[in-house]
Amino acid sequence: MRLRGIKGSRNVEVRGRGRAGAAGGLGIVGLLVVLGIGYFTGIDVTPLLQGANQPQSQQGAPLQPADPEATQFVSQVLTTTEQVWTQIFADQLDRTYQPPVLVVFDGVTQSPCGGASGASGPFYCPVDQKAYLDTAFFTMLSQRLGADGDFAAAYVIAHEVAHHVQNELGILEQVNQARQQATQVEANALTVRLELMADCLSGVWAQSVSGLMERGDLEEALNAARRIGDDYLQSQAGQVPQPHTFTHGTSEQRAGWFQRGYDSGQVDQCDTFAASEL
Repeated sequence: MRLRGIKGSRNVEVRGRGRAGAAGGLGIVGLLVVLGIGYFTGIDVTPLLQGANQPQSQQGAPLQPADPEATQFVSQVLTTTEQVWTQIFADQLDRTYQPPVLVVFDGVTQSPCGGASGASGPFYCPVDQKAYLDTAFFTMLSQRLGADGDFAAAYVIAHEVAHHVQNELGILEQVNQARQQATQVEANALTVRLELMADCLSGVWAQSVSGLMERGDLEEALNAARRIGDDYLQSQAGQVPQPHTFTHGTSEQRAGWFQRGYDSGQVDQCDTFAASEL
């Protein structure tokens, strides 16, 4: 992804161990859990991490914490999401876009939606309208899940921002209310549709930044979407995939909805709740 000349977003909060601060010009990047104070959405890699104290690479070396280069990269990607969604909200939705804050943390941190760690994966908390990310997740994405490339990482950021888009449009609250009145299986099915919509919206973003993309970038994003499908993650963890437990969709569904958003570039093509088949 060609980011030279793209300024870093100012909507970034960098937290180290035992400290928190703002970082103007720096920045970075589906589990849906209903909590008493809200819920958060993100990328669930717990099937791979069960029984592990911390994420490990394939060679067994511990993952490294957030670093300045990764932070700068994500800051620039965040800037592209701000530019894209500001334009799309105006052109396609006749609305004004309010971008989220993205929290970059080292190891562990707290949010109104609960605690966060690199092992929990990136997530979006609608209570404070912030996305949370330990950049060590990018290493796990590459080394443990086999999703290499900078555009795979950019897709992860775009996915969390897409949850903020859903929050801006009132979709997260509607789904949360529906989940509270549903059985667990029905609630999981609703969450799958929510996550696939976020994948599609990520594809809409990717179409809008296609001028920044390099050869192979699209396949990097599609590969990342496949590698975080529920069926793939459960299989990699040595489990027999259980569709009734899925909360994000299969690899085929995730890549397919991302592709749909990329091909159309239109938000109205991402209505997974109106789709009879996913």
